Amino acid sequence: MAIRVTLPDGTIREYERGVTIEQVAASISAKLKKEAVAGKINGKPVDLNRPIEEDALVEIITLDSNDGLDICRHSTAHLMAQAIKRLYGDKAVKLGIGPVIEDGFYYDIDMEKPFTNDDLEAIEKEMEKIAQEDLPITRRVISREEAIKMFEAREEPLKLELIRDLPEDAVITVYTQGEFSDLCRGPHLPSTGRIRAFKLMNVAGAYWRGDAKNKMLQRIYGTSFPKKGQLDEHLQRLEEAKKRDHRKLGKELGLFMFSEEAPGMPFYMPKGMIVRTELEQFLRSMQQKRNYEEVRTPFIMKQRLWEESGHWDHYRENMYFTEADETKFALKPMNCPGHMLIFKNSLHSYRELPIRISEFGQVHRHEFSGALNGMMRVRTFCQDDAHIFVRPDQIEDEISRVIELIDRVYEVFGFEYRIELSTRPENSMGSDELWNQAETALRHVLDRLGIVYRINEGDGAFYGPKIDFHILDALKRSWQCATIQLDFQMPEKFDLSYIGEDNRKHRPVVIHRAVYGSIDRFIGILTEHYGGAFPLWLAPVQAKLLPLSDRYLDYVFQVKAALSEAGIRVEIDGRNEKLGYKIREAQLEKVPYMLILGENEAASGTAAVRKRGEGDLGIQSVQAGIDRICKEIREKR
Repeated sequence: MAIRVTLPDGTIREYERGVTIEQVAASISAKLKKEAVAGKINGKPVDLNRPIEEDALVEIITLDSNDGLDICRHSTAHLMAQAIKRLYGDKAVKLGIGPVIEDGFYYDIDMEKPFTNDDLEAIEKEMEKIAQEDLPITRRVISREEAIKMFEAREEPLKLELIRDLPEDAVITVYTQGEFSDLCRGPHLPSTGRIRAFKLMNVAGAYWRGDAKNKMLQRIYGTSFPKKGQLDEHLQRLEEAKKRDHRKLGKELGLFMFSEEAPGMPFYMPKGMIVRTELEQFLRSMQQKRNYEEVRTPFIMKQRLWEESGHWDHYRENMYFTEADETKFALKPMNCPGHMLIFKNSLHSYRELPIRISEFGQVHRHEFSGALNGMMRVRTFCQDDAHIFVRPDQIEDEISRVIELIDRVYEVFGFEYRIELSTRPENSMGSDELWNQAETALRHVLDRLGIVYRINEGDGAFYGPKIDFHILDALKRSWQCATIQLDFQMPEKFDLSYIGEDNRKHRPVVIHRAVYGSIDRFIGILTEHYGGAFPLWLAPVQAKLLPLSDRYLDYVFQVKAALSEAGIRVEIDGRNEKLGYKIREAQLEKVPYMLILGENEAASGTAAVRKRGEGDLGIQSVQAGIDRICKEIREKR
């Protein structure tokens, strides 16, 4: 009996019932059959040999796609688990889970022997052997009883726990390659021989199923790619990332520090404070031009406020609490409720809206100690928050203005970005009607502006859908920073209103907006993006004066005074060292400009100018040097 298969381009083909994904690929082209590793039936990933039993939308997955790469990496996780079993004994190794993650995979292992770097090398060699054996990877559906018997016989308690927790109607599948079988829903590559380029990265501790009450397992991280060249390129990027690590550069450049006395809470050194202040001032000036009004709200407010806002129900596990005068208080994890109170503090006319309230607000959120990561994951940070109170008819225009602001800011830093529309999460509050209205409004804006975006189902805030901006840094890593959230809920919670043209009370809508997101995290991202070599306008030290000897210090201080008067951040290296040494030191400090000053320069009121990345610019008058530097600062270069 024939079935109809619809391909992604809309083409419809007829095949005999039971045709496999591989056979469909072969019917399209010999090349596609060779490159195919799996498929999708009505959007669900399946193995290459899966039969198609009814009319369906069918997609062929190849290794050069994201789906194909994920399948390759998941199969590599199984390859690693098989190699570990072979090397250390089937009974000595108890397997947990081995999922795909960004840039690779991991497998959680319960084993008495701690893994070392030498062990990782041995495991890699065994993986290469198994790959060369080109073992077929086959799928089998089994009953719950059969699964329990299988993994009881293999003495795999962690797998048995997973089986027990599966829903009653779950389809249980096992994948086998040679002597190795694993509980898995798949899909996988057709055989181990299709796994060609992989690397085991490191070992870390991980609680079973992420619960600190459970046993600590060993987690081996790895990565794989279809081609060795892709793997080599990835490893080179990782090496470059190590050199750019913001924790390393932050210490070397004197930007920020951390202390055990305040885990996950950054200390800003003088030079780091300059970077932070410049970022704030830049955004502040952009906001002032767009009629934002800056406010400051308390760090700590009564618990009942957070209950009213909805944070108590949806966010309390991430909050810090205290008590005073027999009253419970909470450190703010977000600035929104404070801004709601400011809006509610006075009456507003429809003519006043939009009202744009901004704050560089310090917030506190509890993070597990194991999740802390320099400036990228902290427990306190400054959020460049704004809340825009609008009439319903102003929503789309105002969101367009926010998108324009974010685009302009990111253009200055040279960031490319992609956009996601995040929709209603499971733990949301509010009616279906308001959520649909909010999501529709965001879609309309993006569509009207012709912006390409993807839908991120279920990742909205608990009070509303959002547009997230993911920037790409110099190493093409993605970071979610800016966000625009549309909120019909908090105006209801706080009973906000304005007087409309009809002289009646109306409910405003709130647009939550951040551009940097966390300023602290943004500084960490910028430090790695620029490799510590901040653009001139952001650089903590913009120019360094290098005297050829201390005989010219009077002239050097005259030049310093002139540069400082022009608003240029300048330092003197007056040490009794050779010029070459001073230049190298300034280069290590990533200083944008060096002015070398000696007898000839003192006599002529000039300086020998060197620029980071360009080298010697020749002799210039001090005023010409000042004009050049000031122009670049104004132009944010």
